Amino acid sequence: MRARTAFGVARLGLTAVGLVALVGYFQYTLGVAAFAMANFFSYFTVQSAIASIFVFLTAAVVALRRPTDPAWLDMLRAMVTTYILVSGVVYGIIVWQSSGANYSIEVPWSSQLLHFVIPVFALIDWIVDPFKARLPWKYLSWAIVFPVFWLVFTLIRGPIVGWYPYFFLDARQVSGPGETVSYCLIIVLIITSIAALLTGITRLKRMPHHRLPYWRP
Repeated sequence: MRARTAFGVARLGLTAVGLVALVGYFQYTLGVAAFAMANFFSYFTVQSAIASIFVFLTAAVVALRRPTDPAWLDMLRAMVTTYILVSGVVYGIIVWQSSGANYSIEVPWSSQLLHFVIPVFALIDWIVDPFKARLPWKYLSWAIVFPVFWLVFTLIRGPIVGWYPYFFLDARQVSGPGETVSYCLIIVLIITSIAALLTGITRLKRMPHHRLPYWRP
């Protein structure tokens, strides 16, 4: 139980850092005169961060009250961990590409926490947690549902409001639909790969026997 308590406290800390980072990032975007407040919540990073705060808080409470996690919670943890890791990878690529172009991207402390620090600690939590369920490979099909809905929503909303959260979704900033499709396929591949990695980690060794009824091998 001491280990579970440590995990619970750590996840409370991760939740607090996520909340502070999200508020800080919101305040940062308010300082951009041309930025519409409603667009803030259209970022995949922001939506993933909000979801992760609720999931990590739930995981913290469960860790403090129960000896093991329910399988549904581990699946949600795997999902939000995948999404925030993807956000960090994609954002890192965008920042890296900007260094070789004629523009630069400012990375405030709140963005550093959201895109890099929190995903890393969430991944560490996932790797070292001995109480997680043995997830089935069919979980991968669920992991891609939210990103697909987000993409469809963004592509529908974009032309209406004249704004896209990421340049590769805007036809005015790419060479054509083919480039947009290529970017989207790459991101889907990254999401699937990370989700597969997290799932594979749970299957490296047999989980405690009391966990097996939740999922079939």
